[in-house]
Amino acid sequence: METKPLTRSEREAQIKDKAGFVIIFLAALLAINTMFGGQNSSRIMNNTVSANNLWSWYQAKNVRQVLYETAVLQNTDPRVKAELTVEVERMAADKQQIMEKAKHLEQERDLYREKSPWFTWAGSTLQIAIVLLTASILAVSMPIFWLSLVVGSFGTLFVSQALWMWF
Repeated sequence: METKPLTRSEREAQIKDKAGFVIIFLAALLAINTMFGGQNSSRIMNNTVSANNLWSWYQAKNVRQVLYETAVLQNTDPRVKAELTVEVERMAADKQQIMEKAKHLEQERDLYREKSPWFTWAGSTLQIAIVLLTASILAVSMPIFWLSLVVGSFGTLFVSQALWMWF
């Protein structure tokens, strides 16, 4: 028995059924990617600003330490020298703590920066896949539909990579 080829309307209905579900899935995935990508960008910015603030504080402590060291060298009273030496040591200890905190924030920031391209690639490929799906409906083209699934699969992989690095 010979099968009759599908009409354009029938083919369009088939593509719409398939593409509609895939568009919803990819759009939801794109929204999730955008949310986590935005949080990632915020963390990069916050850690950069916080580390910069700590390094400014470190520099201020360094200036104070040098002033105390200069005062120790210029002073002849042993009691005053001892008090100033305590301040020099305190400034050095404060600087060490500040430096450790700043370096920790910079390390965190660098980890978030490593994730950033994955969010970008995921968002771009998911958007392209959605556009291709829409085009497949308009053109009633199964090859474009299948191409959109391939592109969407890459987008899904990129999202999973970004989120895997997230946790």
